Amino acid sequence: MDMQTVVLGTSGTTPQDVVAVARHGARVELSSDAVAALAAARATVDALAAKPEPVYGVSTGFGALATRHIGHELRAQLQRNIVRSHAAGMGPRVEREVVRALMFLRLKTVASGHTGVRPEVAQTMADVLNAGITPVVHEYGSLGCSGDLAPLSHCALALMGEGDAEGPDGVVAPAGELLAAAGIAPVALKEKEGLALLNGTDGMLGMLIMALADLDTLYKSADVTAALSLEALLGTDKVLEPELHAIRPHPGQAASAANMLAVLKGSELTGHYQSGEAPRVQDAYSVRCAPQVAGAGRDTLAHARMVAQYELAAAVDNPVVLANGEVRSNGNFHGAPVAYVLDFLAIAAADLASIAERRTDRLLDKNRSHGLPPFLADDAGVDSGLMIAQYTQAALVSEMKRLAVPASVDSIPSSAMQEDHVSMGWSAARKLRTTIDNLTRVLAVELYAATRGIELRHGLSPAPASAAAIAALRAAGVEGPGPDRFLAPDLAATDAFVRAGRLVAAVEPVTGPLA
Repeated sequence: MDMQTVVLGTSGTTPQDVVAVARHGARVELSSDAVAALAAARATVDALAAKPEPVYGVSTGFGALATRHIGHELRAQLQRNIVRSHAAGMGPRVEREVVRALMFLRLKTVASGHTGVRPEVAQTMADVLNAGITPVVHEYGSLGCSGDLAPLSHCALALMGEGDAEGPDGVVAPAGELLAAAGIAPVALKEKEGLALLNGTDGMLGMLIMALADLDTLYKSADVTAALSLEALLGTDKVLEPELHAIRPHPGQAASAANMLAVLKGSELTGHYQSGEAPRVQDAYSVRCAPQVAGAGRDTLAHARMVAQYELAAAVDNPVVLANGEVRSNGNFHGAPVAYVLDFLAIAAADLASIAERRTDRLLDKNRSHGLPPFLADDAGVDSGLMIAQYTQAALVSEMKRLAVPASVDSIPSSAMQEDHVSMGWSAARKLRTTIDNLTRVLAVELYAATRGIELRHGLSPAPASAAAIAALRAAGVEGPGPDRFLAPDLAATDAFVRAGRLVAAVEPVTGPLA
């Protein structure tokens, strides 16, 4: 199969292209219009560099040091120095996909023709991505204002042949050696180029785009697990009918309800809530309000996608080269728009996990499960069943609640009070990644419990879509009801099943595409 190629022009890129480059190793090419725009903007910068008047980023220092005029003989050193000094990250390495997204999105802005970077520097950025060379970037160093400075600086350092990077074989080595092995000449930065390579919101934006891709699958998965729990609890699907959601017309709520209704179509387990020894007037909130909670999260995703689209069309740098040839300072590097939605997504994901955990707990409690054995155990008392699986789920939810505290409400001044208000968007993005990992695990535990609960309802058949989900999970090596066994491998396999999108893939041949 031919490797996908992403062509960068002057007008931005798409979320699909970001994911293709970051996660799937797609090749990157510059379009002819991008090369022309790069050359034209560079000519503007060269003309300004030749003038005696100081221009920020071209012939001055940076940040609080912007008042010093830098002579011609020191400007190459100035650009090298800003990269070296700003490559000051600490802590664990950031994931390869994050760094590739970071590099690709910085190249996207460079290709816009608003930064003044030479075409050959942009081509080197593409060559490094295509060679599978990934600079070592560290967890800490970005305040999300003046962009993701330290992370981008570590990437720029590798372009210069300095610092460390991971090769295509996954081995970390000096960047200069990896460039040489790939036949790539290190760049020698000229006026403005060092600043242009590190002054953007690319890290937080890349993590936002990948989070949106992951959450799209997880919200569909959550609709499926909620439907399975409803079945296992002998709940009613009447609350999912379209006319009820039409009178509160949030689009996400309607989509979640429709997904659940599609999964439950043909079930013999629904509608028993008013029969038996303990009839219910209505199901508990965690079951009945599943579409309202998941739907609100879906609408949050829609807002975050809109912000991401604006950012993908943006050229974030300071100063920028305008179409009229002016070079202007600005504040577009501030990460607030991205930081807010990163935090918002973490809040929505934590609440989605919280309601899923409540459904799981209900499945395990014999006083609330409407006839299921305690903890879904084979021989309660001798067997503990899924008791501690719910403990694990609760621990994950608790951490997600802590991670839902917004990073973007914090600000800590830097650069001698020149940069006196920052977004903390990088921090918001980093905690969202942990939140998404935890949400996947929480939904996996609900899936594990709900499928066992359904299989313990002897004599009643689940919906065809539910049966397909159960069959796919069992085919993935996850065992059904029975005596206690080493539970961690089953939970890990269920997590992998959800994480890969296989739960959604299992039901869609029956339901049709979920919204």
